[in-house]
Amino acid sequence: MKKWYAVIGDPIAHSLSPYMHETWFKENGVDAAYIPVHVEPAELEKSFSALKTLGVSGFNITLPHKEAILPLLDRLDDTASIMGAVNTVAFDGGQYIGYNTDGDGFVQSLFAAPVSLSEKVLVIGAGGAARGIAFALKRAGFSDVSIANRTFRRAEELAQDVSGTAITLQQAEKELGQYGVIIQTTSVGLSKDQALPISMENIKPGSIAADIIYNPLETPFLLKAKEQGCMTLNGVGMFVYQGAIAFEKWTGIKPDTEKMKESITNKLGGQYVNK
Repeated sequence: MKKWYAVIGDPIAHSLSPYMHETWFKENGVDAAYIPVHVEPAELEKSFSALKTLGVSGFNITLPHKEAILPLLDRLDDTASIMGAVNTVAFDGGQYIGYNTDGDGFVQSLFAAPVSLSEKVLVIGAGGAARGIAFALKRAGFSDVSIANRTFRRAEELAQDVSGTAITLQQAEKELGQYGVIIQTTSVGLSKDQALPISMENIKPGSIAADIIYNPLETPFLLKAKEQGCMTLNGVGMFVYQGAIAFEKWTGIKPDTEKMKESITNKLGGQYVNK
């Protein structure tokens, strides 16, 4: 029976995961399919039950389900359990097992830029992606990580979990110049007409401004950071690297990430140049 995989989220139409994984299946001679599935929050449990009934071999999870999916899975790997968020599920040994590849995917993309572990890091947001990234940053050796979120309580919870520092968005705006790396993890920016997650007036020229969104390639956050003289890092690298980790878990094959980064960027009408 032909295996099939999926990505679930709300919204989901913007996702290029189907293109990426279908391409890798073809390049590596894997007889499998990959489809997008729009799942609203209220329908998550019912939709997951349907996926299992239809025999899904694995799936990716995007906003807003990365934390809500946890109690529905049979088991979590250590990383997902510690992070409290899942973005990849694999069917193995009769169980649906949750993993988190977001953080490692982001860190791989960040190390492609000239960055020092001594830099102070600000993570904007405290959702599932932010959790994965914050934990991965600490594991990679970044010791000074601050979390800013619209709901301060969630920032406090995440900061406590990763031994970081929680600050308000207002404090983050005021102290933005102290940070060498600023990471935007919220959904603000999926549409070019959306507002900025925080004011960028005090950002330090030469710092790295990263946005995990990859479509559009340049979010309002990145455009403003570039105007302020920052190095910018869009979400293409994270998207491809986290997808490659998931692909390897499903198939045992390491796909071509460099070729895919170029392909995804060209598909979005740009060039893979973060500067």
